[in-house]
Amino acid sequence: MLPAIFGLSGLTLTDDERAFFRDANPAGYILFGRNVESRAQVRALTDDLRALHGRERTFICIDQEGGRVARMKPPVWAAFPAGESFDRLYDVAPASAIEAARANAHALGLDLAEAGISVDCLPLLDVRQPGAHDVIGDRALGTEPMRVAALGRATLDGLGRAGVAGIVKHVPGHGRALVDSHKELPTVTASADELALDIAPFRTLKDATIAMTAHVRFTAWDADNPATHSAFVIEEIIRKAIGFDGLLLTDDLDMQALGGTVPERAAKAQMAGCDIALNCWAKMDDMVGIANALSPMTAKTAERLDRALASTAAFDGPAEMAEQGTLFAQRDRLLGLV
Repeated sequence: MLPAIFGLSGLTLTDDERAFFRDANPAGYILFGRNVESRAQVRALTDDLRALHGRERTFICIDQEGGRVARMKPPVWAAFPAGESFDRLYDVAPASAIEAARANAHALGLDLAEAGISVDCLPLLDVRQPGAHDVIGDRALGTEPMRVAALGRATLDGLGRAGVAGIVKHVPGHGRALVDSHKELPTVTASADELALDIAPFRTLKDATIAMTAHVRFTAWDADNPATHSAFVIEEIIRKAIGFDGLLLTDDLDMQALGGTVPERAAKAQMAGCDIALNCWAKMDDMVGIANALSPMTAKTAERLDRALASTAAFDGPAEMAEQGTLFAQRDRLLGLV
């Protein structure tokens, strides 16, 4: 199996994509707005992806956070609130905020499970910092590590109740970035002592099965490389200081924070210790280049991938979706407290 996750170009697989994916056998796939149109269409697409290699559990993920980051949108799917909504409720009633976050994630997860999507790129554990770029902004669950961890754990639990795995991101923290890593490389000059705040939620949720790296350079740890490409950050901070032993994905390798060609970025991430290279944009030349640049999946990465997917479950159908209305009502009643 190739340790990569690839994007798709449209609503169905092209002949070239089908042939390439069969040959490359990637670890998984990621969907975007260009890949979703209707409930039946998305389910047919994900069924097609699972059939390519006949794997009962296939890593099919999406960025469905709520707020401004949502690939599945109204009127076909419900709108979900951004993380800041639960942060505001936590100011008034912490236990209610945790329960609202759990109900929200459960309802969101049901939409994904119905569509055949097994993994959501959620929750953010980035601790929001004053003066930072708005690329995280209202997506964050708060400015205090314990609160972020508590709401993050509730989100993972809610997704899990729907049979969907979550991804904690962006480890070791994107909350201090002064620029958007989609467009340029953020450099964080905080001291190691100050950065203890950023890694605290990830340490609390170190038993999460999947995490995504930050394309952020932390001069206290590695003055030359962003976390995604830093062997020191991955081994000494993510694996040891945080204690995370799950499946470690890169953030999208097409982002302009990284230098070199996309295949070079993938190879460098793998050399640094990332388990999986994530490439979102379905550019065939880049995908072929990544397939040629990466070494085969290690036994350790395969074990982590199996562990990440072990909690995902097949969707039971209309009976499960009937629960979604109750979850919406519970969430909205609690959010109504503020």
